[in-house]
Amino acid sequence: MQLYSTTDTSIRVSMREAVLQGMPDTGGLYMPVTLPEMPAEFFTALPDRTLTDIAYDIASEFFGDEIPASALESLVTEAINFPAPIKPIKDNIHTLELFHGHTLAFKDYGARFMARIMGYFTQDLQEDLTILVATSGDTGSAVASGFLGIEGIRVIILYPLNKVSLIQEKQFTTLGQNITALEIDGTFDDCQRLVKSAFTDKTLNEQIRLSSANSINIARLIPQSFYYFHAWGQVRHKTDRPVIISVPSGNYGNLTAGLMAKIMGLPVQKFIAASNANDVVPQYLHTGEFSPRPSVETISNAMDVGDPSNFERILDLYDYDITRIRRDIVGESYGDYVTKAAIRNVYKESGYILDPHGAVGYLALEKHLKGQPDAAGIFFETAHPAKFLETVQPLVDANIVIPDRLQQSLEREKKSIPLSNKFSELKEFLLGRFS
Repeated sequence: MQLYSTTDTSIRVSMREAVLQGMPDTGGLYMPVTLPEMPAEFFTALPDRTLTDIAYDIASEFFGDEIPASALESLVTEAINFPAPIKPIKDNIHTLELFHGHTLAFKDYGARFMARIMGYFTQDLQEDLTILVATSGDTGSAVASGFLGIEGIRVIILYPLNKVSLIQEKQFTTLGQNITALEIDGTFDDCQRLVKSAFTDKTLNEQIRLSSANSINIARLIPQSFYYFHAWGQVRHKTDRPVIISVPSGNYGNLTAGLMAKIMGLPVQKFIAASNANDVVPQYLHTGEFSPRPSVETISNAMDVGDPSNFERILDLYDYDITRIRRDIVGESYGDYVTKAAIRNVYKESGYILDPHGAVGYLALEKHLKGQPDAAGIFFETAHPAKFLETVQPLVDANIVIPDRLQQSLEREKKSIPLSNKFSELKEFLLGRFS
């Protein structure tokens, strides 16, 4: 498969080059020249397929000409080895639970798959690959877990000081081995800016082989499309109503993966971009103007993004045509007060415990379905509520049990390196440590 840059469509690279490079050195993001169209029989069979089987079929379309079928099957089976079940909440509202992976967050699907794809592509490299990744919460833990111990790859995680939960921080700052955590004095947007600056810095790239594990890397997005197909198939077991999917959104990689799935043929009627107070994309959908701004801190911290990278891919998918974008996406945003109220009310009504991100998705879906009661709605529960214990526990009349793997992280010693939000300091650190 060939890929191009969103800022220079004349660029053509292989999937291997796009994955290992992360993003073009001239800026922009990699996108497939054409997205595969899945055949009708694929969708007919979806209700009876496992997530792993679906993942292999989709992965073959993207990687099949560069990775032999037997090797790709092994990679997929090893990476996607946990479920993504649909659970009913009420009436025509369902949640897709995406927290059954190794770090109890949806990013496990993308991070584990990408780690294994990169491990395959780097087998013959003569130098180590250095992964730079910015996190506002769950990306860091998922990437750290996915890449831990993979030979020939070292991971540098940039995260904002005092802006991730204690459990999230412990999950990626306590592992050691090939994982290094940098505690940045700033916001997630600062972390993301530093990563992007590193990829376009000539001196750095001459001395260190860099790549990314954020959703700016196409290998993170592709596996996130797997569970969209699986979700639709599971709902098809229950109803033939049109499907609407509400996606808690921060950097918009998850929504972009869903839009790619739709272009591949997935019959989703509408997507909802559900955001917290960092609502630059919902505002764009309402006004037609995209106005990035510094992010603000919320209880749904993984969505605290004021300048989402993958918005560029959404524009590219729709040829910058807002009329077409609005046909497929509506935007909603909610503050902390109503998010907490949703957690409290859903627990009282159904006994289900939402995490703060899933609560935003639920609110947006509930509002939209009032105008379309004949649809079947799915919202994503993107992380286990125990990861946000300080927020969720006071809102529900139940003991939230911390899973063993989270508890073990809390008991380990934090190891991180403080840095300012100046690129010169990050550059000095990287050259001093790895060049």
